[in-house]
Amino acid sequence: MKFAAVCALCAFCIIPARAHETISTKLTWTREISRILYKHCGSCHKEGGPSFSLMSYEEARPWAKAIKEEVLERRMPPWSAVKGFGEFAHDEALSMEDLHLISDWVEGGAPQGDPKYLPDAPRYKDAPKPRLIQGRVVSGEYKLRSAMRVRAVRPEGLAEGGWLKAIAVLPDGRVEPLLWIYNYQQKWPRNYTFQDAIALPAGAAVQVAPAGAKLVLSSR
Repeated sequence: MKFAAVCALCAFCIIPARAHETISTKLTWTREISRILYKHCGSCHKEGGPSFSLMSYEEARPWAKAIKEEVLERRMPPWSAVKGFGEFAHDEALSMEDLHLISDWVEGGAPQGDPKYLPDAPRYKDAPKPRLIQGRVVSGEYKLRSAMRVRAVRPEGLAEGGWLKAIAVLPDGRVEPLLWIYNYQQKWPRNYTFQDAIALPAGAAVQVAPAGAKLVLSSR
């Protein structure tokens, strides 16, 4: 998994789940939950990684309730962008289906399941720290004097835990969502690259809130 999808649960602020609970779900670690964690959390939560391993049932089970809390609060994986507001490449945020599966598994007692259904753990490569895009920095309302194809955006100077919402109002009145950030984490800076570049004509107004928030627009 790329740097954009790194998970890093904070051990000092989470409490391990109880070891014995009544099992009331058919969801299991071996069939559903391991696949989610392998895809979204393994590059960090692996043996020898920057945080404690969650790659086996024995390792993940004590932290089941903490995992549920972190993903439901959208603190992990540290994507920060509101899902569905803009179409980004390499969007590693958990889907609503993933969130429901994890939540139901935990509330159902977090069973292990039959080991024969457990997939092989993937091999992870250490991803290099991303080079942050450079480009036009806008704030408040900025009207484009010439057309621009926006390939990527990123917040700039955003405070820890801060938020940013940016849209482009086209001359014909249509609104193009650009980026909506909440609970920003400064230790996970990233670029948000669109699946398809957004063509903004001359006269389009890029609006960034709250006051003072800055957005970098890149055409590369």
